[in-house]
Amino acid sequence: MSTEIRVPTLGESVTEATVGQWYKKPGEAVNMDEPIVELETDKVTVEVPSPVAGVMSDISVDEGGTVEVGALLGSIAEGEGASAGAQTKEEAESPSKETASPVEEKVPAANDDMPPSPSAAKMAKENAIDTTALNGSGKRGQVLKGDVLAALDNTAKAPAPTPAAKRVPSKEGDVAREERVRMTKLRQTIARRLKDAQATAAMLTTFNDVDMSAVMQLRKDYKELFEKKHGVKLGFMGLFIKACIQALKDVPEVNAEIDGNDIIYKNYYHVAVAVGTEKGLVVPVVRDADEMSIAEIEKNIGDFGARARKGALGIDEMQGGTFTISNGGIYGSLMSTPILNAPQSGILGMHRIEQRPIAINGEVVVRPMMYLALSYDHRVVDGKGAVTFLVRVKEALEDPQRLVLDL
Repeated sequence: MSTEIRVPTLGESVTEATVGQWYKKPGEAVNMDEPIVELETDKVTVEVPSPVAGVMSDISVDEGGTVEVGALLGSIAEGEGASAGAQTKEEAESPSKETASPVEEKVPAANDDMPPSPSAAKMAKENAIDTTALNGSGKRGQVLKGDVLAALDNTAKAPAPTPAAKRVPSKEGDVAREERVRMTKLRQTIARRLKDAQATAAMLTTFNDVDMSAVMQLRKDYKELFEKKHGVKLGFMGLFIKACIQALKDVPEVNAEIDGNDIIYKNYYHVAVAVGTEKGLVVPVVRDADEMSIAEIEKNIGDFGARARKGALGIDEMQGGTFTISNGGIYGSLMSTPILNAPQSGILGMHRIEQRPIAINGEVVVRPMMYLALSYDHRVVDGKGAVTFLVRVKEALEDPQRLVLDL
């Protein structure tokens, strides 16, 4: 009995996927609910589990192929068919003694009945020349010394490879200078969405810097107590999200989007947080973040980060954001201009913290400073609103008591 494997429903608006990797080959045993194939969509990577226990009998779509929802991926033989499949694989990998291997069943060359002359054989061995590939000029096709010399002369006259064709050795072995790899669905979507954002939005970026002394001191004073009570570390992202929500309430156009000739103002705060993974950037959404405590926000972000790196995020978890925060500082970025996450009208870029001299009350002091960048859609947000937003974020972070008092 054979069970078909088909592309499952992948979520709203997702109609196709790319076969990223087959975990099983035909003839291999499969357990029920064991992942057998990985599908890449334009939002997430999905593992398709086996519906039955048996043996992989057929693969209908190779890796890299594009499939639609409901398409046939392959089939699994179960019951007695599974045992037969396993036996067939074993027999295929272990040929019987009666069957001669390709090495043992050497096809004789035209001059195998007449070995090369001793001098030709010696010269051929010294110069790694295969005498069976030469047309001998001696009797009955015997390869003579002159035939070997002619072969050496032809090799010497062969054109040298061009520099572009050279291969660069590495510790792992011989690696080609160029490698062509098909873009994953996720990478294709990232490329398309970012280019669409540039082409559609009137995108500008404004900058400010923030003194992180108060936030860092707050974190230092309460991180152990915070982790002991809530079971999660106190990071910066929870405080930044709270600061951004207060700023969004003061400048609501940054939390809006354009739909045709209308502007839609969002009275809820679904904050998307950019997470880098090996396969590309994903942006899970912390929903109704304004109703969460800092501890709840930190738990959500920690969970998103762990599951994003495993490719276990759901499609619905990355939809519906109203504003985005991207932290390039974890990679060492000093300053950047983040690209809008369309159709949103604003994205905040965080950067690395570094000690810099600044003037306070007429004196030069060294403080831990961070550059903030707000990229915004100028069709919705005016310059005044963008600058005001960053000032509000700066004020809240430099005086965290404002977050508690909702000021």
